[in-house]
Amino acid sequence: MAEWNKIQSRGTIEDRRGSVARMAGGVSLTTLALFALVSYAQTGTVDVGTILEAVVNAPTAQSQPLDTESPDAIAYRTFASEVLGSTNDAWTQILAAERIRYTPPHFVLFRDATDSACGGAYSDAGPHYCPADQTIYLDETFFDELYERFGGSTGDVAQAYVIAHEVGHHVQEVLGLADESVQQELQADCFAGVWAYSIRDLGIFTPGEIQEALDAAAAVGDDNIQKKSGARVNPDTFTHGSSAQRVGAFKTGFAQGTLAACEQF
Repeated sequence: MAEWNKIQSRGTIEDRRGSVARMAGGVSLTTLALFALVSYAQTGTVDVGTILEAVVNAPTAQSQPLDTESPDAIAYRTFASEVLGSTNDAWTQILAAERIRYTPPHFVLFRDATDSACGGAYSDAGPHYCPADQTIYLDETFFDELYERFGGSTGDVAQAYVIAHEVGHHVQEVLGLADESVQQELQADCFAGVWAYSIRDLGIFTPGEIQEALDAAAAVGDDNIQKKSGARVNPDTFTHGSSAQRVGAFKTGFAQGTLAACEQF
């Protein structure tokens, strides 16, 4: 467990996990995330019919709201706040050197579904950034299903990498670099590496912990997702880059720790 308490800053977290969206058949939107992800990896499209069939045929399950004041809920909110605080510090300093004012993103913890300016935030999108309201949306239960299906790590450093990746999309928005491409995703991975570089001398990571981030980056590579879902690897359908590309982008940012290091993406 990384020593996140060594981070002095705290980001602002809005916790909406106290209410849960329910769906027909009891299928969580987090589960539908994986149906959609596998469908896209296999065919390059999302097979809506298959997903709807899964909803209809799934056994009924009742999802319960999370007690946001329980010790576990508070601990996760604190963790997210610490990671967000460290990204705020890093990008405020880095962009100030470029004479650019950094305004931190908003951050929402939720379960299954919640309102957003991007037409709603859903677990089926995974942790994601909505540029319309400059908000990161995260249902942390997604990490468990992603680990079970595609490997990688559910460790705190792995999850911090994902948060830093989404913050990277916010940085792109601030810089006017946002678009929808594999290169944009790899640049966000590089920016996550820059964030990790910014705190590596604070004694937060214990030896070997950064490997959790690398394992997570490899797990969410498009080629790994396609292989684990039984599909042929098809680079033409990649949306985020291969495992090697994602790991390489993070390593580039982590090795150099500068904005310029990520301009190649």
